[in-house]
Amino acid sequence: MDQQYNLYTEADQLMWKRLYNRQMEILPTIASKGYLEGIDKVKFVADHIPNFAQETNPALRALTGWEVYVVPGLIPHQEFYTHLYRKQFPASSWLRQPDQQDYLEEPDMFHDSFGHVPLLSNPDFCNFMAHLSEVALRFIDQEDALQRLSRLYWYTVEFGLIREEGKLKIYGGGILSSAGESLYCLGPTIPKLDFDLSQVLSTPYYIDHYQQHYFVIDSYEQLYNSIQDLEDNLQTYVGT
Repeated sequence: MDQQYNLYTEADQLMWKRLYNRQMEILPTIASKGYLEGIDKVKFVADHIPNFAQETNPALRALTGWEVYVVPGLIPHQEFYTHLYRKQFPASSWLRQPDQQDYLEEPDMFHDSFGHVPLLSNPDFCNFMAHLSEVALRFIDQEDALQRLSRLYWYTVEFGLIREEGKLKIYGGGILSSAGESLYCLGPTIPKLDFDLSQVLSTPYYIDHYQQHYFVIDSYEQLYNSIQDLEDNLQTYVGT
């Protein structure tokens, strides 16, 4: 499936610019350094929607070997993890409408691209994604294991926090693409838990409101190293 860049309207371009500028007013002081550096590396700007084929993918391939792979929307687990295993990050190409500016039931291209793609320029983060997908495909027929892997993805790739120079920063794409949660998640009354693989795998999540707590890593390398025993850990749940 192609992005069909020529089909984006002036209203689409304006929506991207509005969303981009809104986030970039607040993220420079609260987002992970790796994410902010990635914004420049993948050539994201406010002035136009990213062109995957001409701009984003050539930059990503040169940096980490990854690329953006356009999908129509949410896709089945096996298809999703297969793309990740092939170093292809599934992303929607449609953009939200004005009345959806603050809330969407299904992720659009702003969430998928602005929220996630910049960190695909970071090798340690990409190593984590690759290992996660490799394990997921080995457990693809085990529903309980897939549910726990979804928790791991949710509390890291979507809603993860990281310590940098003694301060909490955001790296989860679900937060980075949300104006409200970007500010909410760092509030002093919101629990921040040190990342622990077993605890993450056993902690359910909810999709219809802000998170009740967040898990914090110390580095992307630590995140990758922490899941080296992911397969053994999952086997304790599925009994294989």
